[in-house]
Amino acid sequence: MTTGQQAGDANPQRLARSGLAMAVGTMASRGTGFLRTVVIATAIGLTVGDSYNIANTIPNIIYDLLLGGLLTSVVVPLLVQAAQDEGDEGEAYAERLVTIVLAMLSVVAVLGVVLAPEIIALYGKDLQPEQRDLATTFARFFLPQVLFYGLGAIYGAILNTRGSFAAPMWAPVLNNVVVIVCGALFLAMTHGTPDAGDLGTTRTLILAVGTTGGIVLQTVALVPALRKVGFRMRLRWDWAGAGLRAAGPFAGWILAYVLMNQLGYYVIVRLATAAGRAQGPGGSAYSPYTYAFILFSLPYAVIAVSVITALFPRMSRSAVAGDRAGVGSTLATGLTTSAVLLAPATVALVALGPLLATVVFAYGNIGLSGARLIGGTLAGFGIGLVPFSAFQVQLRAFLAMRDSRTPALVNVAVTAVNIGVDVALYLALPARDRVVGLAIGFSVSYLVGTVIQAVLLRQRLGAFDRPVARTHARLAAAAIVAAVPTYASARLLTAGLGLGAEAAFVAVIVACLVGGGTFIGLASRMRISELDELRRLIRPGLAR
Repeated sequence: MTTGQQAGDANPQRLARSGLAMAVGTMASRGTGFLRTVVIATAIGLTVGDSYNIANTIPNIIYDLLLGGLLTSVVVPLLVQAAQDEGDEGEAYAERLVTIVLAMLSVVAVLGVVLAPEIIALYGKDLQPEQRDLATTFARFFLPQVLFYGLGAIYGAILNTRGSFAAPMWAPVLNNVVVIVCGALFLAMTHGTPDAGDLGTTRTLILAVGTTGGIVLQTVALVPALRKVGFRMRLRWDWAGAGLRAAGPFAGWILAYVLMNQLGYYVIVRLATAAGRAQGPGGSAYSPYTYAFILFSLPYAVIAVSVITALFPRMSRSAVAGDRAGVGSTLATGLTTSAVLLAPATVALVALGPLLATVVFAYGNIGLSGARLIGGTLAGFGIGLVPFSAFQVQLRAFLAMRDSRTPALVNVAVTAVNIGVDVALYLALPARDRVVGLAIGFSVSYLVGTVIQAVLLRQRLGAFDRPVARTHARLAAAAIVAAVPTYASARLLTAGLGLGAEAAFVAVIVACLVGGGTFIGLASRMRISELDELRRLIRPGLAR
């Protein structure tokens, strides 16, 4: 591939077209995931939700510690290199990687089930005793998910490097549907607020088996897509050909990155569970943090993840070819294209967080008070939407250049800021508001990390072919100004209509129209070129 071709691949028009299937698939998966969260939250409430969410997070933590960072960050460049060097589209190399993941994570899953009580005691020490017992039961069912997370990640990487993006984006829909059905069944069987000490065997199994069964189905669903792109899975035990030794230093820094992330997350879990306990009987902070982060992740996943998935293989190809200008061009496009879409979403999350959460969660066993706590936390996360997304795009540029050391060291600063702000706000805020402080700490840390990475990438890649910093500054100015009429119109409506779910829905719709119109008008007057490019792309699609 020539430099000109790579640069052409990175332009917004090409990016938007190649990302359409991913965006649609991501919206479907995130949309059903959103519904899944609502159903589960409504069914189990906040106190049972703490047990469920902590146990359901443990497989992700273990997977990330062992292989998550390696698979998502190392495998795509290695597969691209193998396809270029070995002449078989990297087939044998991919088969070795699948075999390694299958063997390693099968052992880890068994050990995890055996050690479930000790693992839950580490993260859930501040839970009430009955919550901790329930979390241990859930963990024994959830920990086998580690194996299927690993297989799903390697299958997705193989598909992406062969130009197939849709299946990995659509597969989570199946998982979400399974969990939605289980949550609805649990809700139908529950009368009153569920208690962690009195769920019974049937309702516990519905949640436990259904949650893990959805992950299994999500992974198995990728097999037909693999066959379609010509990948025939055969177990290969000649691991010496996997080239993992050559990736050792690179993978070592990835592990350091992941370990630092998990250290920060461990502190967050402990602070959140302690904050919930400090609220007294029925108090909860970890579930509000989890549900708010899921809402925060929706615009990030639909926009930024689609951009990252499309751009990472291109940046890897440019880096393998020694074309740093191509890496920089692709990176600049990803940063500006995602930011112009995420800036108005930031306005909505920050100005309308409690109302958005009221519309989504003020039902069943959450109630209005719990929903507004989730909403305040959502607003804290919303501050960091653009910085967090930019950080992830920048991270892929470093990894495409086979540099994991720099982002690992930057992540030390990010985690230190996160923990420092979290602890300071935890000590300064009343018990109920401490979870909001945890979200603010997250946002501040990624703002710092984004600035640091931007400086380092500018030194490495030189000047970009588009004004990234100026575009972000203009978008930030437009978002801050637009937030004022957004919040004011919502406040005016709720003053007259009340704070219930129906009134919140009306206020959100009107405020989004007011704020969205203000933002677009300001961005147009500021002559943000990416906005015009997106208009040119959207209009033909709407006409068709």
